[in-house]
Amino acid sequence: MDFLPTLWFILIAVLWIGYLFLEGFDLGVGMLMKTFARDEKERRVLLNTVGPVWDGNEVWLLTAAGATFAAFPFWYASLFSALYIPLVFVLLGLIFRAVAFEYRGKVHSNRWRKTWDWAIALGSFVAAFGIGAMLALTTTGLPLNANGDRVGGPFAWFTWYAVLGGLAVVGFALIHAAAFVALKTDGDIRHRARRLVGRWMPVGLLPLALWAITVAVQHGKWFSWILLAVAVGAAVAAWRANRADREGFSFLGMGVFLLAGAAAIFSAVYPVVLPSTLDPLWNLTVENASSSSYTLGLMSIVAAVGVPLVLAYQGWTYWVFRKRITVAHLPEPLDFGPAVAPEKALASEGTKA
Repeated sequence: MDFLPTLWFILIAVLWIGYLFLEGFDLGVGMLMKTFARDEKERRVLLNTVGPVWDGNEVWLLTAAGATFAAFPFWYASLFSALYIPLVFVLLGLIFRAVAFEYRGKVHSNRWRKTWDWAIALGSFVAAFGIGAMLALTTTGLPLNANGDRVGGPFAWFTWYAVLGGLAVVGFALIHAAAFVALKTDGDIRHRARRLVGRWMPVGLLPLALWAITVAVQHGKWFSWILLAVAVGAAVAAWRANRADREGFSFLGMGVFLLAGAAAIFSAVYPVVLPSTLDPLWNLTVENASSSSYTLGLMSIVAAVGVPLVLAYQGWTYWVFRKRITVAHLPEPLDFGPAVAPEKALASEGTKA
């Protein structure tokens, strides 16, 4: 088996893991806007924890999709065409969420803010569920024929695996976000976030654990079980660190849980990149779905230069905005009126005439 297709399979897996880790707490904070925050100031605190980084986190999604398109065009074509409907909803969720981040504070109105709060929360939920469903189906299979085309109606993708994957990413995002809020805030909101992690971590992480176990059972590779054991140990360590009020170690443990669990899933299905549920002979693999060696080689050179720069920039961003945020840090919102009063503006126009 050629080295470059395997290398790019690993790199794409790393990109998806990086996206789930960074955008995971980002999407989770969006969902917590309506399920955790008690008042307007707490919602503003939540927004400020991800304000400097949320758009940078979404770059990982674009990079993962772009790398899949360039390195494995047949994988990209089969997956994205089969999941056209759910991915449209994911795109709409991300769009409404991004617009809401920008528009929410433009008008000093409770109704205005409440509308955009729902856009953030629902957009985050739809995006998290859709991405989870897509990744789950990538590892469990779709009804593909010999040409890589989906067989069945537009909802042939909607299986219990898709629901499990969607719940896995939603559950992880909520717990990961609570751990992030406990790490990035202080005062009452910090303590409540820590209690949320301690109480709901087993429930939130269970769907992701079930997804990983299902894939490991189907493919039965011994190293996947070792990675699953590491993931379980990391989750237990994160829970214990949270109880000991060590938010940094709790957040780090969540990251190790995701890394080991996702690595177990991707390593279990390798070398298959998209299984066919109709016939194993129609599976897409790193060999039959990849681009030419020349394309992969050129991409490797570009990635070797670009990826370290992106990592360095994002690391610097998180370092600059590393301090905790409290309600006391937030200024009172201002309601800006027109620069010129309407009657004065009309009088000025009359004088000019």
